[in-house]
Amino acid sequence: MYLKKHKKLLKIVKPLFLFLLQWRHALCNRRMIKRYLESHQIRKLQIGSGLNILKDWLNTDVSSYGEIVFLDAGKRFPFAEETFHYIYNEHLLEHFSYQEGVRFIRECYRVLKPGGKLRLSTPDLRFLVDLYREDKSELQKRYVSWAVESFLNDVKIYFDTFVINNFFYNWGHAFIYDYKTLKNVLEECGYIHIARHDLGESDEKNFQGIESHGSCITEEYNR
Repeated sequence: MYLKKHKKLLKIVKPLFLFLLQWRHALCNRRMIKRYLESHQIRKLQIGSGLNILKDWLNTDVSSYGEIVFLDAGKRFPFAEETFHYIYNEHLLEHFSYQEGVRFIRECYRVLKPGGKLRLSTPDLRFLVDLYREDKSELQKRYVSWAVESFLNDVKIYFDTFVINNFFYNWGHAFIYDYKTLKNVLEECGYIHIARHDLGESDEKNFQGIESHGSCITEEYNR
């Protein structure tokens, strides 16, 4: 009898507890956002921070902890229009479908101030196409070997075919852009003065040297 009543009580208490936890979490996020916006004249938003915590940026991620603010990049951002001067994200765009990516880029545009700047760091489809060439460079050969040994232990066949397939379907990748396709999306969303830069390089000092993905796969392979 006691056990039965206890289970009924749990059915009531557990949803209430989760609701209060979510409410507290949302309130904390709003406070952190408000504090950042009030204390920074130049406002910079990083989406999908992971462990790459940038000083003087509002660092956000779908997993929030410490000073990381929760932000689901697949939904409408919790910011007013024309809030930020700079927006940056690294190895995030390729995890959206093409349609989701367009919505994400439009949402970045919405919260950027006039003259604001967006930096996207994402894999290039040409890298995968070139990886299939017969006349591979020494770097490409090393990459194939590294990828098989790091991620394809159950296969252990050192063919570019396996590496390319793994790149597409592992890590939750959904759509890999080439430059012309990404440039077209940006232009359709209203961006102008689109420029392509190498890792860590930019005409804008706020975008220089902020990539971190190389710490996971080495700078050579990330480049």
